[in-house]
Amino acid sequence: MSRNYMKRIILSLVVISSTVATYAQWAPVGENIRTAWAEQVDPSNPLPAYPRPQMVRTDWMNLNGLWDYAITETAAETFETQGQILVPFPLESSLSGVGKRITKSDAIWYEREFTVPKKWKGKNVLLHFGAVDWQTEVFVNDQLVGEHRGGYDPFSFDITPYLKKSGSQNLKVKVQDATDNGFQPRGKQCIISSGIWYTPVSGIWQTVWLEPVSAAYVENYYVVSDIDNATMTFEVSVQTDEGDVVKVAVLEGGEGYSAEKPSQNIIAEAVVENGKAVVNIPDMKTWSPDSPYLYGVKVYVQRKGKVIDSVDGYTAMRKISIVQDNSRVHYKRMALNNKALFHFGPLDQGWWPDGLYTAPTDEALEWDVIKAKEMGFNMIRKHIKIEPARWYYFCDIHGIMVWQDMPCIGDHTKGQMPARDKQVQEAVWNKWSSDTFLGGTDCNIPDQWKENYYNEWTNIINAFKNFQCIVIWVPFNEAWGQFDTPAAVKLTRKLDPTRLINCASGGNYDFSEGAEGFGDIIDVHHYSCPAMNFFDRTFVNVVGEYGGIGLPVEGHTWIIDKKWGYGGNKKSAEEVMLQYEKFIEMLKVFVQTGCAAAVYTQITDVEGEVNGLITYDRKVIKVDMPRIAESNKHLIKSMPEKRHNK
Repeated sequence: MSRNYMKRIILSLVVISSTVATYAQWAPVGENIRTAWAEQVDPSNPLPAYPRPQMVRTDWMNLNGLWDYAITETAAETFETQGQILVPFPLESSLSGVGKRITKSDAIWYEREFTVPKKWKGKNVLLHFGAVDWQTEVFVNDQLVGEHRGGYDPFSFDITPYLKKSGSQNLKVKVQDATDNGFQPRGKQCIISSGIWYTPVSGIWQTVWLEPVSAAYVENYYVVSDIDNATMTFEVSVQTDEGDVVKVAVLEGGEGYSAEKPSQNIIAEAVVENGKAVVNIPDMKTWSPDSPYLYGVKVYVQRKGKVIDSVDGYTAMRKISIVQDNSRVHYKRMALNNKALFHFGPLDQGWWPDGLYTAPTDEALEWDVIKAKEMGFNMIRKHIKIEPARWYYFCDIHGIMVWQDMPCIGDHTKGQMPARDKQVQEAVWNKWSSDTFLGGTDCNIPDQWKENYYNEWTNIINAFKNFQCIVIWVPFNEAWGQFDTPAAVKLTRKLDPTRLINCASGGNYDFSEGAEGFGDIIDVHHYSCPAMNFFDRTFVNVVGEYGGIGLPVEGHTWIIDKKWGYGGNKKSAEEVMLQYEKFIEMLKVFVQTGCAAAVYTQITDVEGEVNGLITYDRKVIKVDMPRIAESNKHLIKSMPEKRHNK
């Protein structure tokens, strides 16, 4: 055996030992329940899937894994490492390996090294963040690259000018998050967590990655399908030089489309001119919950006949609109592909006992979607949270429509919550009138708050409107931080005129600026049984939340002594099913008198709430799956005969 060979063996053993020692420093923290997927988390490669299924590039570098971290005062410009954190799990989560909370006076620092592959020489390097909560500063080699505000929207930086010519590169990320002591959208996060208010989420909570691009590259694209004319219109944002040619191609697809293994069989293509291209689709197939057909997409840049950049994605042919039925009243219904369809699904808050906002694995993220489908639902209302892009991809491939909420600024429960920052509490308080039509008053909040909300909502819609599963945008929920409703509706319509708008699910309704500032839907919330407390034939009428039947399952609750459900707690799964079926029969009556959709609260337990159909740890399904699927499908099919209005 040669000396050099021995040296290589010794060096390998040192590297392996060092790696093992590093990973041994990480372990989930806390005593709360966890999902089975928590045991599958690999600290050397957590969430390894390419995070952007609509914009796939094959060459990339995942930066998830163990980073150094520290918690300092917000003004600090340097820090001493306090340990390691597993990215992309939030600081407060068990899977982060830290499990700490911060205040509005604190900052979280992240640090790691990376090396740019030699094959990327001559390329620009983009640094991507899926989401960071909330205010972010990014440094490469101790130079400020850029800043971002927003806890739910993806963002990127071209870090090429900040890279050293070779060797190890240093990446630091500084994050501040005041949660409900700030003015940012934060959903159900609350510093003092109890009842329907949950653990804060701070820091990096979605995948971080690098990818090389040419100087001329595809920045983004958006597809609008027209099933009435069998066309797709592409809007492409691209960096090009004079003489470059940009093309789009539509590829053969099918049900169960795979972003990881797309088809290469081109069925139609076109050249992009002035940022747009129209493609005719032969033998068009539409997307629906019963048949979720997806087409592959390729967008690429050619220079002198050579492809210098390309991205793979997918899209669908589908249309969401409003029709009237044939009743004497001509009730308005929502239509998919020109056919009226009752929307029925669970409220889904997207929380995990081990990862909080972040699912422990890709399989876990998909599992929730699959179970909703197996229960016979055709829709999910994603409640005041934005998910990673792959969640919407799973909804696309499995055929689940999505009502997408904007995370709210605050709550309407003045006097019912522990004392918080006075300015925040006063600003988000308004008069909520949930049981009356044309009631309530919008919040009077500072312009800075409004500007921040509009910026983030704009970024969210632009980032996610390519996912065909999304059929409704919901700017506000139950008057929590609801402000300038007509302006929010008009902005939403401008950003995406192809989808319906539920201006305030269970919130305030104001016709002061007419229907244009109201949206398309009147949405009533009523616990525990469904109810339609008011009705207006001018709009689509829905029951946006009801249910909340509680059933604590021993050994699977977040808080041992606090188990809460809207309708009180039942003693057995059979009692839950009987109550659930009673509500289904009530809804069938409402369907005949104009109800166009309903949302059951909720798919899983969340922290102290035990009103899920599944336990928080996803280990126990509380209901009889075939039985609930049959009930749900019967409700969906109970829609009366329709008259189609295109």
